[in-house]
Amino acid sequence: MEKSGPEPPAEETFAQVLRALKDEYGVSDSEIARRIDAHVSTTNNWAHGKALPRDGALLKLAALFPKFKKRLFAAAGKRPPAPLSPDRREAVLKVFDRLTEEQQEMLLIQARAVADSNEG
Repeated sequence: MEKSGPEPPAEETFAQVLRALKDEYGVSDSEIARRIDAHVSTTNNWAHGKALPRDGALLKLAALFPKFKKRLFAAAGKRPPAPLSPDRREAVLKVFDRLTEEQQEMLLIQARAVADSNEG
């Protein structure tokens, strides 16, 4: 099981988490922006509490800075996705292989809706 560091303090803002992350990993806003393929103004807005990252950026941040995964998601008001084990991935694909194209699309729509409901 992947460790994501200590539980986030109550009421920790995303800007505070980002500041701690930058200190821990020795990276700047521009380095983070480059590594997640975002504009530096985007990371500056996060750093100054003017905006929160979108889901795609949040996932990239969590992948690049795993020690901060729980804190990043908590501060963004979202729940982190659970790790997908190789066995579970294989089981999902086996089920999908048995579905029609229309059934696969419907299941994807439902799965996206459930995933979206995890947002704060």
